[in-house]
Amino acid sequence: MVDWSKQRYFEEVKEGDEIPSVSFAITIQRLVMEAGANRDFNPIHHNREIAQSGGAPDMYCNNYFIQGMWERTVREYIGVNGAVRKVGPFRMRIFNTAGDTVVCKGKVAKKWQENGQNLVELEIWSENSRGVSVGPAPYVVTLPSKGN
Repeated sequence: MVDWSKQRYFEEVKEGDEIPSVSFAITIQRLVMEAGANRDFNPIHHNREIAQSGGAPDMYCNNYFIQGMWERTVREYIGVNGAVRKVGPFRMRIFNTAGDTVVCKGKVAKKWQENGQNLVELEIWSENSRGVSVGPAPYVVTLPSKGN
């Protein structure tokens, strides 16, 4: 469980720090719910036979699902007073299919101050049992300062 009463501050972040990983079980129920939520009704994302007929090993996560997993991972790291400024670009490398457990990971690539903002670039990626499935890609966030 995330303790949302705790906030990460710019001064606490160091380049090279790993961010806590978050795991997601990719179930058929999640794939169907996600397709309905973002109105991506392409059956490759929730129908095994159609996905396989197109060459995929099974039904699989779409772009929005990946972005949602990454956003949760990043928001748990930056806290409620952090803000997302830029995502990607990112590349999907291998399928995240029904039955997989996807682990979203990351590290602090860079931190700097610009125009009064405390900017941090995270490098984010997803892994499943077959290796890196998506990314790595940049994710730029702002963090509050302990002095403010």
